[in-house]
Amino acid sequence: MEVILCEDIPSVGKIGEVIKVKDGFARNFLIPNGKAYLATPANMKRITKLEEKRKAENDKQKAAAQAFADKLEKVSCTIPVEVNDLEKLYGSVTAAEIAQVLTNEGFEIDKKQVELAKPLEELGIFDVNVKIHPEVVAKVRVWVTKK
Repeated sequence: MEVILCEDIPSVGKIGEVIKVKDGFARNFLIPNGKAYLATPANMKRITKLEEKRKAENDKQKAAAQAFADKLEKVSCTIPVEVNDLEKLYGSVTAAEIAQVLTNEGFEIDKKQVELAKPLEELGIFDVNVKIHPEVVAKVRVWVTKK
């Protein structure tokens, strides 16, 4: 059975795609849950119009996210930490701490938006990515200093 997806479904397809699935999957899961429509000419036109609206909305959100990212890139935050005699950190600086410092500076950032491969475990200056939108990433300079 051919259906048109109304939302992204992992390992099945992306929104607006016409895909061929088993009849039971379409009748029992996709169509009743509003995740897909039957691939008819009328539904194809409907999905095309919805796709245009979604793209316009996504472009608007992306522009707003880019403006926010430009402001965020001008910010550098300082995180004072406790260190021992050899200037080793007690613990590490995590994404949650970076998000908290940015929130204190007036930027609403969730810790899930801060992209750290691993926590910062030494003193220094680091460039940290903050994902604002799926297509927009801002670089924030983080200074890890001793108290």
